[in-house]
Amino acid sequence: MECITNIKNIGLRDIPVADTLICGIDPKKGVLIYRGYDVLDLAANATYEETVFLLLEARLPSAEELKEFSSRLAYFRQIPGEIIKSMRLRPSSASPMDVLQGAAAFLADHDPNIRDESRPAEVDRGLRIIGAFPTIVAAWERIRKGLAVIPPDPSLPHAADFLRMLKGARADTHTERDLDVCLILHAEHSFNASTFTARAVASTRSHTYGAVAAAVASLAGELHGGANTRVMMMLEEVGSKERAQEWVSRRLQEGKRIMGLGHAVYEVDDPRVKVLKPMAEAIGRRTGHTHWYELAVEIERVAKETFQRLKGRSIPTNVDFYSAPTYNAMGIPKDLFTPIFAVARTSGWVAHIIEERLGEAQGKPQLYRPQADYIGSYCGPDKCQWKPLKERS
Repeated sequence: MECITNIKNIGLRDIPVADTLICGIDPKKGVLIYRGYDVLDLAANATYEETVFLLLEARLPSAEELKEFSSRLAYFRQIPGEIIKSMRLRPSSASPMDVLQGAAAFLADHDPNIRDESRPAEVDRGLRIIGAFPTIVAAWERIRKGLAVIPPDPSLPHAADFLRMLKGARADTHTERDLDVCLILHAEHSFNASTFTARAVASTRSHTYGAVAAAVASLAGELHGGANTRVMMMLEEVGSKERAQEWVSRRLQEGKRIMGLGHAVYEVDDPRVKVLKPMAEAIGRRTGHTHWYELAVEIERVAKETFQRLKGRSIPTNVDFYSAPTYNAMGIPKDLFTPIFAVARTSGWVAHIIEERLGEAQGKPQLYRPQADYIGSYCGPDKCQWKPLKERS
């Protein structure tokens, strides 16, 4: 990595702050690795449950281990009734990510071993969170629509059961597998904003539920996980391929973002686009909803050409761009796109929280405590002198 002399006020971009054994990224070649395995190989061959095991245990499971692990994860999709009751108290207009953040924190009240900080207990705690998230998201969608909450079915895989709890009936096997792959692709991505948030909280010795709740808040931002919802809003605003050229040109000339394009790490297209783009096309054709995929392709083409002409360089497509038409074709409301991102990313968050809390890559745990240069100048070079209230003008 090239030496960066000015490290202030750049959002820690390209600044290594810790070692990790969990995830590697090659920004120039567009490669993403989970615990030594290329994410494209995992997307082609693994299930989400296998990927979670890999992230938490640093190896692939045997058949017997995967069966037992999947059973434990499915068991934890059952959430305490008190959490459902608390969700019913929220207004139907509440943001799904705000509801998810609150519920994540409530999970701490129902962990009987919350003071056990051993690795097995941390993994068990992580499975409670990973298991609960799809149930929480699906339950909130039904609560806000006045529908009955559907309990989880532990006989089903993680992705399939989420869609069933959300919709009230099982999806077709192609769509279930598509969502399973989406969860794999979104499971982990090194020191992104939400993962770094989770690790910073974990470094204080706060428990895992607090760290995950903080990560949910970070993911909700439109410059992070919230970007996939913004991509769908962009597609709806543009409306048709005929408007793409004019809309993109005006947007870039005004110095505004094209959501789903550009990345803080990759210099080439995000490798996950290689899976998501054809998936968006295929599911669009199966469901008869090709319009948004075709519009996304046109916006991507026009934006890349226009950006190259105006800026003299290329702009990469990121994971959010084709996630939006994919989830839309699944019939998922756009304000649930980011919660689904969270459903997937819990596995990465938990892996990083465990690594941070136990010092598995660093040798020993370390509290994150950066410094800032104070640039305030309120009374000249000296400190301000206190004045009693009656003497202030």
